[in-house]
Amino acid sequence: MTSTTTILLVGHGSRNRDGNRETLHFAAQWRERHPDWRIEVCFIEHAEVLLDDGLDRAARDARRVLLIPFILNAAGHVKMELPAALNRARERHPQTEFAVTPHLGMGRQIFTVLQGQLERLMKQLAVPDPRSTGVILLGRGSSDAGANGELAKMARWIFEANEHELVDLAFTGITWPRLETAVQRQIRLGMMQVCIVPVYLFTGVLIERIKAQVERLQGQYPQVAFALGTHFGFDKGIFELLDNKVGGEGLPECRMLECDGCKYRELAEDGHLPDHRHTATGGDPPHAHDDGLAQPQTLHRSHSHQPA
Repeated sequence: MTSTTTILLVGHGSRNRDGNRETLHFAAQWRERHPDWRIEVCFIEHAEVLLDDGLDRAARDARRVLLIPFILNAAGHVKMELPAALNRARERHPQTEFAVTPHLGMGRQIFTVLQGQLERLMKQLAVPDPRSTGVILLGRGSSDAGANGELAKMARWIFEANEHELVDLAFTGITWPRLETAVQRQIRLGMMQVCIVPVYLFTGVLIERIKAQVERLQGQYPQVAFALGTHFGFDKGIFELLDNKVGGEGLPECRMLECDGCKYRELAEDGHLPDHRHTATGGDPPHAHDDGLAQPQTLHRSHSHQPA
């Protein structure tokens, strides 16, 4: 990493200022690990420094900008807004090379972080029998089926690596099932303890909401012991994951996101699609990358979910 390169860490942004402050604190700690690197931070929403401003700041006195989406799952923000912002930045700064890595994703390093969270929760419960202890991975939730599927992959990996008979996933919003439904299912199937593992980098409005939901569930099911994990953005595995991305474990030539240059994103920018999700128009097939189909909001199921 040369002094003419700026690393731009792009966070999601939270209405809870503590969440954004934690992202900035993470960047400060990362700078301490790499004092020779120039690391800047911006956010996609709910913050003072947003994408366009962040890209302009990063391009100042830099020959190259390496953008890292500091986001766990690739939904609309990563697939649509980041490529659009990069295109605008390339037009404003033709003398600067803009490269980009993939988002954090749900790979082996994130799995290791989640496995560590689960092990700590089991110790918190005094190491009960895993066969009577359910696990729920709790994500943000998206209208993009591929992003939700990544969390399902983590749930399967957790199941394969442990002896828990039930490993479910739930979402805080947008899609289903919600936490209450997953807890109901596990208790009906005989779980005496439930470990809830939030898949979040930093605190925010949703983390506070999760705490309130678990407190209410504990009151509803006093016979069940609940253990709630926390956000894990400061885990050493996250620093190592970012180090790997800077070291080149990214996209080929680190230039394009999975929807950078995609005709559906271009149509959305021109206002020819109904929203920012990947939906097909006319006779075209649905828009899909290797992460699966992106599901439009109108295809969401109703509230009549029944436990399996």
